[in-house]
Amino acid sequence: MQVNFQNKTPALWQSLQLISQPTRFLENCIERYGDPFTVRVLGLNSPPVVFFSHPQAIKEIFTLPGEKFDFKKATHVFKPLMGDKSIILQEGRSHQRQKQLMIPPFHGDRMKNYGEIICQITTEVIQQWTPGKVISLQHEMSDITLQIILQVVFGISPGARYNKIQELLSSLLDDVTKPWYSSLFFFPPLQKDLGAWSPWGQFLRRRQEIDELIYSEISQRRQEQFRTDILSLLMSAQDEDGQQMTDVELRDQLVSLLLLGYETTAAALSWAFYLIHSSPQVLANLLSELAQTSANPEKITALPYLTAVCQETLRIYPIGLVCTPRMIRETVQINGESFGTGTIIVPCIYLAHRRLETYSQPNKFLPERFIDNRFSPYEYLPFGGGIRGCIGVAFSLYEMKLVLATILSKLELALADSRPAHPVRRGITIVPSASGMKMIVTAQKQPAKVPVL
Repeated sequence: MQVNFQNKTPALWQSLQLISQPTRFLENCIERYGDPFTVRVLGLNSPPVVFFSHPQAIKEIFTLPGEKFDFKKATHVFKPLMGDKSIILQEGRSHQRQKQLMIPPFHGDRMKNYGEIICQITTEVIQQWTPGKVISLQHEMSDITLQIILQVVFGISPGARYNKIQELLSSLLDDVTKPWYSSLFFFPPLQKDLGAWSPWGQFLRRRQEIDELIYSEISQRRQEQFRTDILSLLMSAQDEDGQQMTDVELRDQLVSLLLLGYETTAAALSWAFYLIHSSPQVLANLLSELAQTSANPEKITALPYLTAVCQETLRIYPIGLVCTPRMIRETVQINGESFGTGTIIVPCIYLAHRRLETYSQPNKFLPERFIDNRFSPYEYLPFGGGIRGCIGVAFSLYEMKLVLATILSKLELALADSRPAHPVRRGITIVPSASGMKMIVTAQKQPAKVPVL
């Protein structure tokens, strides 16, 4: 039978609630309607959208054949930003092909090539953090993660083009993270080009400028010798028929990687610093572990407590609140219930990570739970799962660990505000409210006398 636990509030109001206060909206719905619950959050004529958080339901969704779902219709809001060829919008063989081309650069020995660059960028940014300075976590983490993407993913070295694309991307991404601006992507009638002064017109012109820079970089790269950045690896990758990605495919994948890996990783790092410095014991344990290791990136990223801290941060505040939405093409059974054609189903990461049946004291920051326990990929899924799982999982965790370790090994920090932070929406992710976004540099540390191995 169809789910009866439905939010009866008008669809427009539900959509605005989810856009402006997503975590509160999800928490209120599951408390009032139970799991699963049905809402209408995709604009005025939204189809029914069903959210799931039960591990068995999530497992069944992940293992259902891909042809049962229409992913394009469920993810259309990303199309203007990411483009027609984005892996997010692909289905079937096309999705499988792109995934096979894109996964290798983010795994294995190639990761070692990125570690030193990540640490170097982080070190250069924090050289300006002198004792007594108040820093904005959101601003500083965004600066670090954008530079990492430009140098490691795009492979662009500092210079005129680097500065221009950094400026344009920062401006665009800052706007996209604002609730009123991001509402444009949920409501197609608002997508009218009324000139450069109009919001949509401004977006289109800025996107064109960014595209011109990206295509120029791709064209130049095709004339150069092989390099180890991710763009170069994607350009050289071949599918089973010996075909490489076109320029349009490369552009759309780069923008997708940027949008999915820039603000999200910056948000995760902001939460990590806030949570770590809100828990003196966690901070002490982490600093003790860092003090006993070398500055070798591979040694750092293998540290068990640092890993647990990152895992617990992503449990409480995952980089995305939900997995990729799926529109049902033909009736499916999920956890004993039937869902019909046109319904959109959404595995909800945020709610799955807060189930009392899975996590004792789910609202508490307890990294030890990841040292003492193992959780299934249907209970812990900060990067989604199944065939639509994030391809950058390993890289994102690698980056997060190195940025955290580099900063904590060189500086002593303290929260600038003692009030508890709460999650607020920023683009496709959530960040700490103002009370958790400011930190004070209290001291610079002397270099550790641990040999580099």
